[in-house]
Amino acid sequence: MNTPTGSHRLAAVIVLAAGEGTRMKSSTPKVLHRIGGRTLVGHAIAAARAVGPEHLAVVVRHERDLVAAHVAEVDPEAVIADQDEVKGTGRATECALDALPGDLTGTVLVTYGDVPLLSGETLQSLVEEHVATQSAVTVITAHLDDPTGYGRILRGADDGVEGIVEQKDATDEQRAITEINSGIYAFDAAVLVDALGQVGTDNAQGEKYLTDVLAIARRAGGRVSAHLIDDLWQTEGVNDRVQLARLGKELNRRTTERWMREGVTIVDPDTTWIDSDVTIGRDCVIFPGTQLLGATTIGERASIGPDTTLTDTEVGERAEVKRTEALLAVIGADATVGPFSYLRPGTELGAKGKIGGFVETKNAKIGEGAKVPHLTYAGDATIGEGANIGAGTIFANYDGVAKHHTTVGRHSFVGSDSVLIAPVDIADGAYVGAGSALTGDVDPGQIAVARGRQRNIDGWVARARAGTKTAEAAAAARSAGAVTGEDAATTRHTEDSTEGQAQA
Repeated sequence: MNTPTGSHRLAAVIVLAAGEGTRMKSSTPKVLHRIGGRTLVGHAIAAARAVGPEHLAVVVRHERDLVAAHVAEVDPEAVIADQDEVKGTGRATECALDALPGDLTGTVLVTYGDVPLLSGETLQSLVEEHVATQSAVTVITAHLDDPTGYGRILRGADDGVEGIVEQKDATDEQRAITEINSGIYAFDAAVLVDALGQVGTDNAQGEKYLTDVLAIARRAGGRVSAHLIDDLWQTEGVNDRVQLARLGKELNRRTTERWMREGVTIVDPDTTWIDSDVTIGRDCVIFPGTQLLGATTIGERASIGPDTTLTDTEVGERAEVKRTEALLAVIGADATVGPFSYLRPGTELGAKGKIGGFVETKNAKIGEGAKVPHLTYAGDATIGEGANIGAGTIFANYDGVAKHHTTVGRHSFVGSDSVLIAPVDIADGAYVGAGSALTGDVDPGQIAVARGRQRNIDGWVARARAGTKTAEAAAAARSAGAVTGEDAATTRHTEDSTEGQAQA
């Protein structure tokens, strides 16, 4: 048996992620289920990278291609190791070592892909204790009131770890032990390689247990230590949907608490969900019913919510966003959004701009100080600085075959209830009359009016609605002085119309 070197070199972290997870009852591999915006194995990889290993290996088997593809996306430098037909954590670790350089020296950590609350800080503490005590093996342990299902820590006369016995192999006396094995270890690399060569499959499950390495190392004179932690959540794995939700809620509690301690006001943490990769500036206020997801970033002193979901969205300083859903959008400093707004991918709202109530935007660049106040759809649009889009305006960007772009120039004004039928270019300082259906460009300083001239037809109600359920309208019209008799069929245009013309 090789003796531990005591080297502080962290040679590798091995993440075991080969299990099927049948209790999840899912077509999705267990380690690809998500909490806090990351997959379970994504959390494991983040914790592993936090301690700066020279190598990182992830062991896969069940739905191998799906898991391997995801690992490559999350961490392209990670080594994928395939577990073979031999079952057990010991064999999985051997497969990882086979995929890594054969001359590893120093410390090797082994963790699991389904323990999402394990932190990089805890792994760092494990490594430091392992090196300081010059141990052959160090295992993270914890005391549980109900240790059912976990391997039990067997202490020796010197209070060191003599071995670990799995639940199914334990005696009644051993099952009464409350100190459990987390499955997270620090090994001297040479000790690990040598001991795994001696581990067999003579147990109730016919598996090659990694836990057997501890007893082998101890018999060879190596020191086996326990790194006891109080934070039991960091040892808890996910086996079913109930545990997934439980750990997800605890992770969110920790995330919201961390941001509050960083200077963010969260009015109701119980109804606020914040993903692990979100960043929030100081003095922000997050109101109830808010979800900040993906890689969303919030600038200082911004106000978000209530009832708002932002995914991969950038919000500038002092912006206000309420009752809004946004995806892959940018909201500038001092801008306001909502209520009941929907910002789809490609939306960019400039500083001091406004997207108001019941507005939907998509692939729309809205300039500084520009306003889209209410009841509007703006898709495939560029809206210049200081422009104002009236209520009920539709940017008709789709002709049934292709999408087309509309440009509204700086400080231009589009009247309410207009339809801009793309492609249209409204120049700087131009106006569009309310109710227009615009199909052509508008030059600087022009007003465009594209609507039919108003016609008032005398006597229409008396003729068209006589004898119907709405005949009361005719009676009301007569009492109000409606034209009757021979003149009743007269069509009158609005008198002296100057529609679309400048005042004299």
